[in-house]
Amino acid sequence: MAMVQTHDLQQVYRKLLHSMSRPGTISVMEENVHQPENGLPCNHASFLTMMTLLDGEVTFHILSENQTNLHNKIPEYTLAKPAPIDEADYIIALRGVSENEVIQAMKQCKIGNLIDPQHSATWIIECETLSNDGELVLAGPGIKEKEQLHTSITKNMWKARNERTKEYPLGVDVIFTDEMARIACVPRTTSLSFSEVR
Repeated sequence: MAMVQTHDLQQVYRKLLHSMSRPGTISVMEENVHQPENGLPCNHASFLTMMTLLDGEVTFHILSENQTNLHNKIPEYTLAKPAPIDEADYIIALRGVSENEVIQAMKQCKIGNLIDPQHSATWIIECETLSNDGELVLAGPGIKEKEQLHTSITKNMWKARNERTKEYPLGVDVIFTDEMARIACVPRTTSLSFSEVR
């Protein structure tokens, strides 16, 4: 596979920063970025996010027992090292991972400490589709009033996330990716509630 060009990854990095600083904002990856190798079980946006954020100084954990190919490719491309859930800097939840797996991993993952809150896990979670017509209502820094977001994450998964972010500055940051090469971020500073069903 031809490696993703540095210029492409710089664009991806800018998109990630934009979405992280404006929670709930959906950013579209550039159309002309190189496609990942066929056979990798992750979507295009997840692949680009991993290529941009992971390097030899960080660790990762994939929430699946059957992703040997990706598990081997990530260190090959980024030099990042695999680690148990409670030690991983990045936790990757591919589509098809069960609600229970995500909830259990959320309970175990790093959330930092008061001296070093940055020593926490960043999640990369795949969704079928992202939209701003959603059941989630986001509020907090980077949001003017409120922002809506739709992901494929269940209410119980969100509750598990809220439990880990209730003692700021401790918590986790979440990056969502979808099949249309879009991303949206929900940092630890963002509070969320569920909109009323009409």
